[in-house]
Amino acid sequence: MLLALKPGGVLILQGYTPKQLEYKTGGPSQIENLYTERVIKSLLKNAKIEVLKSYEAELSEGKAHSGKSALIGVVAIKKPVSMWQFALSAIMMPMFS
Repeated sequence: MLLALKPGGVLILQGYTPKQLEYKTGGPSQIENLYTERVIKSLLKNAKIEVLKSYEAELSEGKAHSGKSALIGVVAIKKPVSMWQFALSAIMMPMFS
């Protein structure tokens, strides 16, 4: 998630939690495509999480996303990298291209 951001870049994400499977009002139908706070924290270890909130809301975003929904929202800022981390990533990146 953070690879596309520059250091100091802001990530804003709204997704569904596993509770969404009970509502059947849209969103992914497989649990591995849903987010928990624990999963978000694990994915964003190299970011400063400003907001992380699980909540329920009524959505009206067309036929496929309508009704009570179990959501999660996050705002995170990518942490700056040290010169050592930058140099290492520059060396390693061509290996994976």
